[in-house]
Amino acid sequence: MSENNNAGRSRWSRGWILLGVLYGIFFFWYTSFEGPLTEEEVAHFSRVIENSPGGQERLERWQGFMQADTGDDFAVWNAIDLLDTPRPVAGALPGESAQQVLNRYSTPFMSKALTRAGHVVLLGFSAGKAIDLWGLEGADNWDQGALIRYRSRRDLLEMFEEITADESGIHAFKVAAMEKTLAFPLDPWYQLGDPRLVLGLLFLIIGLLLQLRRNRLG
Repeated sequence: MSENNNAGRSRWSRGWILLGVLYGIFFFWYTSFEGPLTEEEVAHFSRVIENSPGGQERLERWQGFMQADTGDDFAVWNAIDLLDTPRPVAGALPGESAQQVLNRYSTPFMSKALTRAGHVVLLGFSAGKAIDLWGLEGADNWDQGALIRYRSRRDLLEMFEEITADESGIHAFKVAAMEKTLAFPLDPWYQLGDPRLVLGLLFLIIGLLLQLRRNRLG
């Protein structure tokens, strides 16, 4: 009887250890521990942005974004208004809609984001014109909105550098598909469905169910 109890406790311990290790791997992958951008990194990415198409016009905004880095994860709200007919662009097929052209940018972009623990938190499509609008002109119409989570500002800037250097030029699809867009970062930000919390609770439930099953089996 004692040997059975010891074997049961050993299996119980191994189960909790395995769940703990798996959760630890996910937590450390999903969370940034590198801290805010250094002055050297800000200078480097400033050069990358300045040398990108239209970079000189937006350099000041990006520098403010980099210099205010907290080192934590953040989210970006994207409001998108698509063209009725996309602009001609190399790589797009004749007759493709603006959404299909945009997907040629967003699909590889989000693939890069996922490898860095970036992902869509919320995605929705317009139910009508803006219902509350003041201080802005020409912002009545939007087609869709998306909230995207990034592990760190460093991750986003590294992605920007990769895309800028990419000979496939996927950014051209974004420009060809959109009438206008608005993107602004949120930091600090909060969500009840943080995967670290959800996965932690899921693993806790699994561990307790396995423990209950072993207790019943004796």
